[in-house]
Amino acid sequence: MSENMVIGVIKEAISTGLLISAPILIVSILVGLVVSIFQATTQIQEQTLTFVPKLIAIALVGLLTGSWMLHKLVNFTEGIFAMIANIIQ
Repeated sequence: MSENMVIGVIKEAISTGLLISAPILIVSILVGLVVSIFQATTQIQEQTLTFVPKLIAIALVGLLTGSWMLHKLVNFTEGIFAMIANIIQ
């Protein structure tokens, strides 16, 4: 196993992790921004007001993109197992 292969695996792992987490993070940031603007304009400082909309939005994004995320993760894992099989031979 060469250094280039290890660096490639690490690079692919990081990019896959970022790609999988991006939809949830982006939606969470956008919902948080909208709720913060709403709280600033109405001067309602309720702590649960920031938590509940984010939780609902993240759950919806998880339901909508969950199969895509799982497919990406399975493809990455299969690639890793294929590399391990090639190294052993």
